[in-house]
Amino acid sequence: MGMAEKSKGKQACLAVVRIRGTVNVRGDVKDTLAMLRLHKPNHAVLIPATPTYLGMLQKAKDYISWGEISEKTLAKLLQYRGRLKGGKPITQEYLKKLGFKNFLSVAKALHSGKLSLKSLPDLKPVFRLHPPSGGFKKPVKRAFAEGGELGYRGEKINELLERMM
Repeated sequence: MGMAEKSKGKQACLAVVRIRGTVNVRGDVKDTLAMLRLHKPNHAVLIPATPTYLGMLQKAKDYISWGEISEKTLAKLLQYRGRLKGGKPITQEYLKKLGFKNFLSVAKALHSGKLSLKSLPDLKPVFRLHPPSGGFKKPVKRAFAEGGELGYRGEKINELLERMM
């Protein structure tokens, strides 16, 4: 099932990771990356799979990689790389104040669309990640379907995120 089919049914939660840097980026692509809040390499954001966002992903496909994030990976991403204003990590006390038991319950609510990142107070929308352990495949500049790292990768985005946390 491709990206277009996924977006027609239940709205998927997509993880988007910027892979390439800022040198020689066309102006329209730079603007698109800024709208996605992907200002630096190894930064990740979560977005809904709406037609508007899918168009933005296609515009910037030579600099980013994206796919459907699983609930388990989303919970780990929030726990290990999620930050509140002031650079403080997300704690169990913060989650309890919002009425959640643990990171997995927040991830399930985000994944199902019942909750948005904007509705979580003081949460930064960008996740700063490490470069992937083991490095990127060579060459980075090719599409994922052609053996590279860029573009749509579906469920395989979870493996990349695991390596970058």
